[in-house]
Amino acid sequence: SGNYYSQGEIRKKELEQSCSLLGIPASDVTVIDHRDLPDNPAVEWDTQLLAAFVLKHIEANHINLVVTFDAGGVSGHVNHISLYTALRLLLFSNIYPLLCPGCRVLVLESVNLFRKYISILDVPISCLLPGDTLFILTEEETEQAKRAMRCHRSQLLWFRHIYMLFSRYMVINSLRLL
Repeated sequence: SGNYYSQGEIRKKELEQSCSLLGIPASDVTVIDHRDLPDNPAVEWDTQLLAAFVLKHIEANHINLVVTFDAGGVSGHVNHISLYTALRLLLFSNIYPLLCPGCRVLVLESVNLFRKYISILDVPISCLLPGDTLFILTEEETEQAKRAMRCHRSQLLWFRHIYMLFSRYMVINSLRLL
């Protein structure tokens, strides 16, 4: 629930506001609050438990595309990496293909620190590198993404303001099929 700083309820509301701004109704937002899946950048989540939650959500909502982090978690955040690990388990187990036919998984590629903070200047580099999907946001879409980020007031520390100004992820995202 985002309770790392004991702000779980605040962060849930911020998430709903951000999703609403992006056109995602609150009824489509699921927050998992489980004691064995704490919001903590130092805690690696149990892969099988997390995979069970993800699979249940995929099945219940008839999801055919999942977008998640890659093995680097974009920022090295252990919880983000745990999501990738759980999706790999589901995708490459004998159970997943039988339960979710046609469901595909895209992972957001982590880039080095230099590329991460050169914003739009990373477009030529990303266009030259092999990948499955490349999203380049328009100026309007970038502003919408920034407005959505600003909904997360409790998390807007100084470095996230820098992130919003200079991160390529606010403008360009390269993904690959898992």
